[in-house]
Amino acid sequence: MTTVAVVGNPKPRSRTRAAAELVAERLTGAPPDVVVDVIDLGAGLLGWGDPAVAEAVAAVRDAEVAVVASPTYKATYTGLLKLFLDQIGTGDLAGVVAVPLMLGGGPTHALAPELLLKPVLVELGATAPTRGLYLLDKTWDDPAPLDAWLAAARPQVDAARTARRG
Repeated sequence: MTTVAVVGNPKPRSRTRAAAELVAERLTGAPPDVVVDVIDLGAGLLGWGDPAVAEAVAAVRDAEVAVVASPTYKATYTGLLKLFLDQIGTGDLAGVVAVPLMLGGGPTHALAPELLLKPVLVELGATAPTRGLYLLDKTWDDPAPLDAWLAAARPQVDAARTARRG
């Protein structure tokens, strides 16, 4: 199984990245095989045909599970993540089980992963069997909210992975 964490935070090595890696590991039992820290792709995201961007897109397209993470900016995911997702064609993520993850400063935007990020991933062809996960910035590594989410999400992700193979 290949697991990829996609991180759309404009700060390299952010807590969004740490959270995405943690969620991927707790969900699958192993650290992600590939981490796409989108900020590292730089100006290549502004056009088409950049080799590093193409390699990152291929890693996501070929993944079995992709945790797609962003901080909450202006009530939605970042423009940086949008630039990366725009490099992926409609339907190109068919067969990928995607988990939308967002971090935010308070509970006000707790529905953002479900209402804003998940539909984009589905439009790109991914299967998103779980509800989107929203973690608070200050307590993102508190195990209680993640454990509660995992109790419901892990069976759904496992079933989607099995269906993908079948």
